[in-house]
Amino acid sequence: MKSAQNDMTVGNPMKIILGFTLPIFLGNVFQQFYNMADAVIVGKFVGNKALAAVGSTGTIMFLIYGFVVGMTAGFTVLTAQKFGAGDMAGMRKTVAGAGILSFLVGALLTVLFMAFMKPLLILMNTPSDIFADAYAYIMIVSGGILAQMLYNLLSSILRALGNSKLPLYFLIISALLNIVLDLVFIIGFHMGAKGAAVATVIAQGTAGVLCLFYIIARVPVLHLKREDLHVGSTIYKNQLRIGVPMALQYSITAIGTMMVQSSLNILGSTLVAAYTAAGRIEQVVTQAYVAMGTTMATYGAQNMGAGSVKRIREGFKACTIIGVVYSVAAATFIMTAGKFMTYLFVSEDVEVIMSSVDIYLKCIGIFFIPLAVVNIYRNGIQGLGYGLLPMMAGVAELIGRGVVAVIAGKMRSYPGVCLAGPAAWVLAGGLLLVMYFYIMNVHMKKVFGTNGKD
Repeated sequence: MKSAQNDMTVGNPMKIILGFTLPIFLGNVFQQFYNMADAVIVGKFVGNKALAAVGSTGTIMFLIYGFVVGMTAGFTVLTAQKFGAGDMAGMRKTVAGAGILSFLVGALLTVLFMAFMKPLLILMNTPSDIFADAYAYIMIVSGGILAQMLYNLLSSILRALGNSKLPLYFLIISALLNIVLDLVFIIGFHMGAKGAAVATVIAQGTAGVLCLFYIIARVPVLHLKREDLHVGSTIYKNQLRIGVPMALQYSITAIGTMMVQSSLNILGSTLVAAYTAAGRIEQVVTQAYVAMGTTMATYGAQNMGAGSVKRIREGFKACTIIGVVYSVAAATFIMTAGKFMTYLFVSEDVEVIMSSVDIYLKCIGIFFIPLAVVNIYRNGIQGLGYGLLPMMAGVAELIGRGVVAVIAGKMRSYPGVCLAGPAAWVLAGGLLLVMYFYIMNVHMKKVFGTNGKD
C-alpha cells in the first residue's frame, strides 16, 4: 500500500526532498495569495488606511494560522511514522485521532479568539483611524478557523503519506476563487475589508472540502472503519505530546511578531501600510523555507519510523544545501528588485512607502540563511518526534524578536523594528543546530550499540 503514495525511506534524499518541496512551495505561495489578493485589492480600490487595517491584523492571523498549522502537523507526525513503518491499521487510528482532536481544538480557538479580539487589538496599539475595519476583518477570519483546520489537517495527512501535489492543486483552485470573490465583495458589493475576510474564509473552506472529496474518492488506505475510531489513549497522548508543543512554538513566534506589530503601530498608519506591503513581498519569497520545513518533518518522521538514522542525517545535509543556495538567490532578488513590487499594493504615496519597503527588505535579506536553518531544523526535529526542544527554540525567537522590538519602539526606530525578525532567526537557528547534533549523536550511539539497520 505504501507504493500508492510516496515512500521517502528509499531513493536519493536530495532528489526526493526537491521533488517533495517544490509542490509544497507552490502551494504555500498560492496560499499567500489569500492575503496578497486582500492586500492588493484593498490597497488599490479602498485605500491605504484599509490596507493598514488588514495589515495591522496580520500578526493575529499568523497567530491563528500558526497554531492551526502547528497543531495539525504535530497530530500527523505519528501518521507519517506509522506509514513509514508499514503499519496501515495503526496509521488509520492516528488519522481518526487527529480528526477528533482538530475539531475540538478548532471549536475552542474560534470561541476564544472571537471573545477576546477587541482587547487584543487595543493591547496592540491599533491606530484609532483603522480600528473598526481591523476589528471587522479579523472577527470574520476568526469565525472561519474550522475551515482553516479542515484544509490543514487533510493536507497534512496527505503529506504524511508522501503526497504533496494534491494539496497544491486544491490551493490553486481556492486561491483563484479567493481573488474572484475579493473582486465581487470589495468592488461589486463595496464591503471593504470585511469582503476580503469573507472571501478568504470561503476559499479556505473550499480547499478543505476538495481535499476531503479526493480522499473519499481516491485514497482507500485512508477510509476509516468503525474499529479505527477506537483510537485509544496512547495515540491521543502521543499526538498531544507532539502537537501541543508544535502549536505553542508557532504561537510563541506569533506573540513575538505581535510585539513587533505593537511597536510598529506607534509609528503611524503610513509605516504600517509600508510594513504590510513589505511583509507580503517577504512572505512570497520565504514560503520556500516553510516548504523545506514541511518536507523535513515528513522525511524525518517516515525515516524515523523505518529506523534509518543514517538516512535522516543525509536528508538534513541535502536540505541544508538546498536552503543555502536558495537563500543567496532570494536575498539577491529581494534586496535589489523586491521594492518595485510595492506597486502591486499601493496607489497613493507610492514613493514614500516604497523607500520604507526597501529598508525592510534589505534588513531581512542578509539573514535568509539563518531563516533557512530555523525552518529546516525546527520542523525536521519535530518530525523525529521531539516536541519540547523545538519549542525552546521558539522561546529564543520570542526573546530575540521581543527585545529588539521593544527597544525599537521606545526609540521610534523603523529600521530597528525591521531587524526584530532577523534577531529571532539568528538566536533560534544557533540553538536548533546544537539540538540537532545532540539528537543525532544520541541516535547514532543507539544504532551502533544495538546493531541497527544503518
